[in-house]
Amino acid sequence: MDWIINDEMGLTVGHVVGWAAASAMVIGGVIPYVPQYIEIKKTQDADGFSLYVCLALLVANSLRILFWFSSRYELPLLVQSVVMNVTMFLMIHLCVKVKRVNANNREHALRGDELHLPKVMTDTDTGASVSTEAGGSVLKRVRSRHYLNDLDFKYFWSWTDFQSYLDFMLVVWAVGAAITYLMLSVHWFMESMGFVAVFTEAMLGAPQFLRNFKNKSTYGMSIHMVIMWTLGDMFKTGYFIVRKAPSQFWICGTLQVSLDIAILSQVWFYRKNSKPRDLRRGD
Repeated sequence: MDWIINDEMGLTVGHVVGWAAASAMVIGGVIPYVPQYIEIKKTQDADGFSLYVCLALLVANSLRILFWFSSRYELPLLVQSVVMNVTMFLMIHLCVKVKRVNANNREHALRGDELHLPKVMTDTDTGASVSTEAGGSVLKRVRSRHYLNDLDFKYFWSWTDFQSYLDFMLVVWAVGAAITYLMLSVHWFMESMGFVAVFTEAMLGAPQFLRNFKNKSTYGMSIHMVIMWTLGDMFKTGYFIVRKAPSQFWICGTLQVSLDIAILSQVWFYRKNSKPRDLRRGD
């Protein structure tokens, strides 16, 4: 049967394995974020997910896409970067929507409490009080909304509308494309861009490692998620080596696997510290 398939269609076991591996590369990176997306949508609570993860992955994968114009690495790796960017935008859209709904609910609840507060005022201060309250409400409402065009660095990547995130990345892409076009013939620059792209992605586990080290505990960390990271990164690094991807990919892939193993080792070292040690969300 194998020789019939091979003669008629040019299809071999190697082709099937290659296509399966390429498909796994394309979708494997986004799988860990599917349960996170479902949980946020179910609980309507996005505070446990950091949007800076999305920022790091958007920048890293955008640089990888630009690096392709210089290195022309395998197409599945390029498609993977595009799919990851789309996934991160879906995560941002959901988180912004959930946070905005929750903020509106809190605002309505505060207004409801204010309506039930007993208040004594004279005729002379009625107008001033009403105007002050109205102004205060407007001021609160204005300050609870943050946009990219406010140019307030304090609220960078903490904007309250999805369009701001999209506009920022459009600017990054435009600037990156212009620089790539001008520096495309400069080999060392393009190679450095490729290294920065994969190194940024490789260091995504560093904040988790540092948090565990600081608290001397892995309380609140999903071990299953880290195991999934490790297996995925091992497969990805092996794919880079077998398919002879640019050296930046397998070097940083090896670093990423090492960091995953270091995080898993913390589970053993801190196994006796099963209770939280003044952990705060966002540490």
